[in-house]
Amino acid sequence: MTKIADIRRDYMRHSLDENHTIDNPIDQFRSWFAEVLQAQVMEPNAMTLATVDSENKPSARIVLLKGIEDAGFVFYTNYESRKGHELLANPNAALVFFWPELERQVRIEGTVEKVSESDSYEYFKSRPFESRIGAWASHQSTVLENREVLEQRYAELVEQYSGTAEIPLPPFWGGYILQPSHVEFWQGRPGRLHDRILYTPIEGSWQRTRLSP
Repeated sequence: MTKIADIRRDYMRHSLDENHTIDNPIDQFRSWFAEVLQAQVMEPNAMTLATVDSENKPSARIVLLKGIEDAGFVFYTNYESRKGHELLANPNAALVFFWPELERQVRIEGTVEKVSESDSYEYFKSRPFESRIGAWASHQSTVLENREVLEQRYAELVEQYSGTAEIPLPPFWGGYILQPSHVEFWQGRPGRLHDRILYTPIEGSWQRTRLSP
């Protein structure tokens, strides 16, 4: 049996030079994300979302990126979930993308605010029927007596909304946008001498610096 400590991989695919990156980290992210899509990475928009509660205790989970705006990164969830309550108590959050196929990672720190209700509704309408019903059926992060309770609630909602043109947006569900204050692009390199380029805002523009691996 392989020892966990012996599991390692050397990174050989690419390099990252700060002189060849784009001035704005959002545009640099868009460039990398286009390469991720071209590489047909599984779950390319999966990201770790880290939040803290009112006592500054951290928690993290995987969510899906659903939009890249000039102002930041958009995702959707239940506002009454654990992460929703934590973001309400403390809007500081972090995102991490890891694309092992390209030996790349992106770390993003910033503050989160809700997107408009109209934007949430537009995205909600684009979701499959089952996902829209699921948003109503799940009281996310609350204790569930058993699986059957959830399935019964789901079945009742399917019956209620089958054949209707539209399913209303749940008042407890919608989007957030994380507006970045720090963005770090990480490229794996041989011998653990990785490339790390950090973007930080300076007087209305972005400064790029190289960090030690």
